[in-house]
Amino acid sequence: MSDSTARYDSSVPYPPPSEPGHDPFSPPPGPRSTARGHQSIHALPEFRSLRAASRRFGMWATVLSVGAFLSYVVLSSFVPDVMNHRLAGHLTVGLTLALAQFAVIGVTAWLYPRHMRRNVDPVVRRLRAQMEDHEGEQRRLPAGRRFRAW
Repeated sequence: MSDSTARYDSSVPYPPPSEPGHDPFSPPPGPRSTARGHQSIHALPEFRSLRAASRRFGMWATVLSVGAFLSYVVLSSFVPDVMNHRLAGHLTVGLTLALAQFAVIGVTAWLYPRHMRRNVDPVVRRLRAQMEDHEGEQRRLPAGRRFRAW
């Protein structure tokens, strides 16, 4: 059997088998480090706080939006007399609450970029600057050597 046949034989499993119970595509547990001893960005506390801030806002916005919609549906189903109560002309409580859902979605859509600008973007800029500084230090060539050897 030639070397190329052995290399591309379909009977060879890909990826190579590892120890049982280990997923070869999942990252190793715990804080990760690169070969140079630099911690991965995922292990930094600023990154964790960034993810937590995004998660908190997402949860809050989801609960508000879905809660407004579900409360409208529940009120329409179980209290139709209240929902049909006229406020002015043909405007009913149900129609007012239905239109208020657009306001809730609009406020949520307005608050999202505001939250990102105030709470997330400064941390992202800081982390990006830290990572670029570290990568720049790693890429610097010694003073006497300007070109890489082939």
